[in-house]
Amino acid sequence: MADFERVRKLIYEHAGISLSVAKQDMVYSRLARRLRETGKRSFGEYLALLERGDKSEWEKFVNSLTTNLTSFFREPHHFPILADHLKKMQGRPSIKIWCCASSTGEEPYSIAMTAVEAFNTFTPPVTIVATDLDTNVLATAAKGVYSKERIDKLSPERLSRFFVRSGAGPDGVFAVRPELRRLVTFQRLNLLEASWFVRGPIDALFCRNVMIYFDKPTQHKILKRFAPLMSEDGLLFAGHSESFLHAADLFRSLGKTVYAPVARGR
Repeated sequence: MADFERVRKLIYEHAGISLSVAKQDMVYSRLARRLRETGKRSFGEYLALLERGDKSEWEKFVNSLTTNLTSFFREPHHFPILADHLKKMQGRPSIKIWCCASSTGEEPYSIAMTAVEAFNTFTPPVTIVATDLDTNVLATAAKGVYSKERIDKLSPERLSRFFVRSGAGPDGVFAVRPELRRLVTFQRLNLLEASWFVRGPIDALFCRNVMIYFDKPTQHKILKRFAPLMSEDGLLFAGHSESFLHAADLFRSLGKTVYAPVARGR
């Protein structure tokens, strides 16, 4: 239990992730692999390695404890809202979208598909910045290659328009078309870092199923940093189990887990 408390402290201080006691078994099972690969004989020895500041192992530690459940057009009710939002901005020379938990790429590519469909061109005036804490999933996302199981819920029309099949038989994979991939830039970003490279104005910000890992004070701190980055008519998308009502001074609910920034100066 003492080792688990050290894990909780380290991951909270480094990534803001608040691990509940119920996650203890999950933590031990995931870190057991790190013990084997580093040759450490106990969790105490392994945690001492982290506490000495081993940067390479810190990255693997965080990657081990972050969950990356995702799929194309997950929580599908958000994408028609995004499409309408984009259509209202037709005529603008540049529209910026930030997906701050890209995982293996399904969410930012879903955003890109929505943009292409909204403007009916592979060159919409849209820039998508996709970030994540986990370097492993970012590498997968940047490649944009998926197994049949990962794309099986996409319509035949979208599959034909946005993907190219590679390989024959049941083991074939599907690659995101280069025209779509060009709309998305993938980079590592820790939301707890003192400075972010992302600049506003942001017209749509996807922060879905991210805040569930943070306690309320950390959530408010991050939302407070989001607010000045948002364009006046920007939209913030949250996950289905998340609520930002405790940050009513920063964002107002539009329903369906979509929020708008509170007008400046209020």
